[in-house]
Amino acid sequence: MSISFKQYFKTCDIVAFKEGIQVVETRTIVYDEQLQIEAYQFVGIMQKFPNHFHDCYVVGFVEKGNRHLSCRGDEYDMEPGDMLLLNPRDNHTCESRDGQPLDYRCLNIDADVMVRAVKEVIGCSYLPNFEKPVAFQSEMVESLRTLHQSVMKKETEFLKEELFYILIEQLVKEYTNNQPLLKSRFSEPIKLVKKHLDDNFINQISLDSLSELAQMNKYTLIRNFARSFGITPYQYLETIRVNHAKELLEQGLSPLEAAMLSGFSDRSHFTRFFKSLIGLTPKQYQNIFKGKEDE
Repeated sequence: MSISFKQYFKTCDIVAFKEGIQVVETRTIVYDEQLQIEAYQFVGIMQKFPNHFHDCYVVGFVEKGNRHLSCRGDEYDMEPGDMLLLNPRDNHTCESRDGQPLDYRCLNIDADVMVRAVKEVIGCSYLPNFEKPVAFQSEMVESLRTLHQSVMKKETEFLKEELFYILIEQLVKEYTNNQPLLKSRFSEPIKLVKKHLDDNFINQISLDSLSELAQMNKYTLIRNFARSFGITPYQYLETIRVNHAKELLEQGLSPLEAAMLSGFSDRSHFTRFFKSLIGLTPKQYQNIFKGKEDE
């Protein structure tokens, strides 16, 4: 995606109801053109997020509230002071632990941006791999908070760049195993299925066709794919489609066009799945980039 589409500072308020009481969820997204990272600020979030993944690294922290996280087959209870560390395509689910709203901050860092930053601070190019998705009561939360605030407030480039590289160095040294992100633990048939989904997500794909491609029965395929990637083939496919649709919506295509060009067979299914993952309807998400009021 070209940089021109990512010059934004937008806030979206979503009205939700908890036990009959109106609750306003505020989601602010800022793109920093110099660092080429996104800063997210969520306030009053009540939504439960189903099993999904992101195509980028996510480094975040809980500001207020308690959150239950399921990631890579393990369970975590997060509270203020804990730091979230997600690799690209780490599948995860999260929900409130006590029914109370969540205030959360994070930075989304594309893989190519991370590679360049790691080379700058370490001296070699590779994709770092966070060993654990949660760092409990991490001292680095304060460094992350300072960088996040500097992006949100559009501080001077010098300050932001310095804070960014210092944080990346700390994260790589403390929380990664210094190994390439993708290891050869996946069987060849399962990797073939994954590649097929990556390359053909805009087309109609059946479990029958995937089973034939992998030369294994349907249940074995689902089980092995989930064991390898932590997410079922269907969940993986729908997440890829939503991520692609997000890019199209940012470029100004209508929700219907985005749905059709991302492999969704109908708009209602697209809207339902999009909201379950993103927390916004496709139109609400697009309005962030257009600067319109929520519908």
